[in-house]
Amino acid sequence: MTIEQIATFSSPVEGKFGLPRQAGLAPSLKGSVRLIGGFARPEALRGLEGFDYIWLLWRFNLNRESRESSLTVRPPRLGGNERVGVFASRSPYRPNPIGLSCVRVESIDFEHCIINVLGADLADGTPIYDIKPYVAYADSHPEARCGFVDSNDWKELEVIIPDSLPFSEAEREELLSILAQDPRPQYQNDPEKTYGMVFSGRNVRFKVEGSILTVLDEQK
Repeated sequence: MTIEQIATFSSPVEGKFGLPRQAGLAPSLKGSVRLIGGFARPEALRGLEGFDYIWLLWRFNLNRESRESSLTVRPPRLGGNERVGVFASRSPYRPNPIGLSCVRVESIDFEHCIINVLGADLADGTPIYDIKPYVAYADSHPEARCGFVDSNDWKELEVIIPDSLPFSEAEREELLSILAQDPRPQYQNDPEKTYGMVFSGRNVRFKVEGSILTVLDEQK
């Protein structure tokens, strides 16, 4: 079977560090899906305006190609210390590097074949292989058990972005939703360490002490 790229994703988050660990965790984060090649035709999107959410199938293109997938992984939600089977996780390192994300449709530009979305966990430049509409009666199972995720008591961080930093209101809202998820590796908890993530072409530096994350500055 040959899988052909149908679209490219655009996002203010350019690398893996800072990406939400799941779709929907940063609901204010904007992104867009641009159809490419022979798929960039308005008729390919006809009828999609009637759906609030879509599924994206995409490639973990930022993975190191030389890294072999393992049959067990250490999920961040378990502190990065306990191993589970790769098929009981959403680890990006899988036998086939394919991601699946459910994102909210904000608007559709039929003329330019672009779907503007919210809450995606994809980095800028991610290749997309397929788009499917989210159908609540078939895709939603609110009564379902969710394994180790059910017993996890993880909480969001409080995020402080000084008013003096030159972020627009929309950028502040996006950053708040991203940083509240605590993008640090689970094994790192040094209050003196400064972290940085690339957001909209700028290096945003921050520190975390306890449950409070403070943005220090931004550098272009």
